[in-house]
Amino acid sequence: MELVTSILAIAIRAGTSLVYATLGEIYTERAGILNLGLEGIMLMGALSGFATAYYSGSVALALLAALAVGAALAAIHAFLTVTMRANQVVSGLSITLFGSGFASFLGQRLGPISNNHRLVGLSGPRIAPIGVPGLSELPVIGALFTQDILTYALYALIPLAWFYLYRTRHGLNLRAVGEDPQTADAMGVDVFKVKYLATIAGGALVALGGAQLSLSYTPGWSENITGGRGWIVIALVIFAMWNPARAVWGALLFGGINAVQFRLQASGTTIPAGFLNMLPYLATIAVLVAMTFWESLSKRIGAPAGLGNAYMREEK
Repeated sequence: MELVTSILAIAIRAGTSLVYATLGEIYTERAGILNLGLEGIMLMGALSGFATAYYSGSVALALLAALAVGAALAAIHAFLTVTMRANQVVSGLSITLFGSGFASFLGQRLGPISNNHRLVGLSGPRIAPIGVPGLSELPVIGALFTQDILTYALYALIPLAWFYLYRTRHGLNLRAVGEDPQTADAMGVDVFKVKYLATIAGGALVALGGAQLSLSYTPGWSENITGGRGWIVIALVIFAMWNPARAVWGALLFGGINAVQFRLQASGTTIPAGFLNMLPYLATIAVLVAMTFWESLSKRIGAPAGLGNAYMREEK
């Protein structure tokens, strides 16, 4: 039972960054904007979060810095795709290339350094797990209550994100813009404003997911700290069928397999480490294939009809 609780706790911690990024991308895509710059935004969020915490000593400032950097990069993407009507795939990939390269360049002095022939990482303030008295000792479900503050915040954020999207007028406007911007515009919805706000807010959440990696999950900075999680998020959005309530299951799946492969490596298994490291990504691909097959039979993909399409008000 303790082993199950331990694996679940690691799975939740590993999946937290993915949930934040997936929620951000769901809101962005619900507005009809495809953002493939998630990997670059997460890396910049991780770097800005750790760098701010290291130099200022404040975790709160670190989180604000990550949110601001994510919002700024997403605002560039919004300007290119909404105002300039640039190709969304090209713009997103450009953000990823820029963010990855810029984070690598700026983080050169923050990465592990050589000390007596050993690589030692710089240390700074971190977000440590906080056990809830009484609840954290419970078997299995106690894993839910031995997390950091960012994970606890998700317990409230996920239902709020679902409620906003499906039970509020603003959420209805957001979905309408992603489905049929012409009709939404005719009904008096400011399409450009909705697209900008959804893209910027989504980018901020994606960067917050990156900051969780460098401040909590693996405190410190190292090049490619995200390990391709930005691309996994693209798959998790499809897995969640653009529904915030379902985002957590895909993230837990990825985090759970990640936790299991860590346990196997620690136990001294004869399975090659490279293969074990591939497991989370192979599982994501397998789930995506299964979901696509199932959805093709039921004819309920769930993707916004206007996703990836540029909108110009004169086109009515």
